[in-house]
Amino acid sequence: MIMENNELVPESTFTSEVTDSELRIEPHSRDAEEAVLGAVLINPEKYFDVGQIISAEDFYIHRHQWIWKAFSTLIEKGRDIDVQTVSDELDKQGKLADAGGWMYLYSLVSKTPSSMHAESYAQIILEKSTRRRLLTAANQMTNLALNEKKRLEEVLDLSEKAIFSVSEQQDRKEVQPISRVLSTIFDQIKVLFQQDQEIIGIPTGFKDLDKLTGGLQKSDLIIVAGRPGMGKTGFLLSVLKNAAMTYRKHVAMFSLEMSNEQLVQRLISQQTGINSQKLRNGRLSDDELPLFVEAVDVLGGTKIFLDDTPAISPLQLRTKCRRLHLEYHLDMIIVDYLQLMTGDAGKDNRVQEVSNISRNLKILARELNVPVLTAAQLSRGVEQRSDKIPMLSDLRESGSLEQDADIVMFLHNPNSDPDKTAGLDGAMKLIVAKHRNGPIGEIDLVFLKKLARFEDAVRKSDIGGYA
Repeated sequence: MIMENNELVPESTFTSEVTDSELRIEPHSRDAEEAVLGAVLINPEKYFDVGQIISAEDFYIHRHQWIWKAFSTLIEKGRDIDVQTVSDELDKQGKLADAGGWMYLYSLVSKTPSSMHAESYAQIILEKSTRRRLLTAANQMTNLALNEKKRLEEVLDLSEKAIFSVSEQQDRKEVQPISRVLSTIFDQIKVLFQQDQEIIGIPTGFKDLDKLTGGLQKSDLIIVAGRPGMGKTGFLLSVLKNAAMTYRKHVAMFSLEMSNEQLVQRLISQQTGINSQKLRNGRLSDDELPLFVEAVDVLGGTKIFLDDTPAISPLQLRTKCRRLHLEYHLDMIIVDYLQLMTGDAGKDNRVQEVSNISRNLKILARELNVPVLTAAQLSRGVEQRSDKIPMLSDLRESGSLEQDADIVMFLHNPNSDPDKTAGLDGAMKLIVAKHRNGPIGEIDLVFLKKLARFEDAVRKSDIGGYA
């Protein structure tokens, strides 16, 4: 054995034998690496197929990394790939001797009978590379865990980030011709047309809203805002119940204002029609008790996950959601509400803090590829106007909420004197003021305050007619 670049290499470097000691060091396949390099030397066109699967860093043996980098450099220069050109390029880079010389390149060609299965060999290389990255991530996690100077929250976040980065590298997307994308879109539209289905995202259970938005879309940040008493929590719970119970979606709700017990009482109230006050004091009639027992059974069979951590930070939220998503594959995340979250302590003011929170919620939606629905408070500016109709500029404490959100909706009581109707059921407007990928408009709803439940109002016109 000889030592080469901190790697034990057999003296017979031109053979494809793999020793037990090499296999125990880290996962790799010398045969697959040699086969891929030989395939490209035989048929340079294979570089473009294989290059969509692996990169130089996926090769375990250093000389193979240098040879692949030489391939890439030649392609960038518009030159052909063969033994002579690769030898010249390696020589220019001062790596020819370390790569085994031109004789090693010839040996790669002689050992590779055909370039037909290059992609299969590349997949083997990618698998071994992924396993090595997992080992590296495990080592990083060990070092982080042993570093007691770091906060535990930071250690957990960095550890999970290390694992997610391995997963992201594994899921490499190919550059696609438009014809392939058009084929996918055609198939999707065909299915929707045949099923007469307008909802392609997560249904909210409100017909006009789902028709306007097509459901809540993956990776979107959706903000529903309003002044206190407008029923923001009731709306979020109505969406939660509809998505989880009617459509069997997996939904996580993070409540910073109410306890899990209070949320569940409201969900039971929504489901049974029993006044939430009666549920709080336990004074159920003989007719209501069976409804309560049935609701407990039905809700217990859903995939609803509740967390009532007060003043949760974006870091804590992301950590918990990642864990839930890995185990249960979440369909939607709900946060009640945004301004109660704790931002980065290093920010100079509240505006920057809220900006950081909204940005992190959007990143979470993109990272897990699920819609994130959050409530937000409006500033008092809306109360100074005679019509009291909310505007995007009323979003409290940060203009970044409007910027980061894909959809912004306002809950508005159209009654001329909302104070007189406080605590009463009544008509509500859901104003879709921003819709990044679709139309805006107004939705008519009814708020049943004693049940904290929103329902569809009788539709007066087709939602498509709204501006």
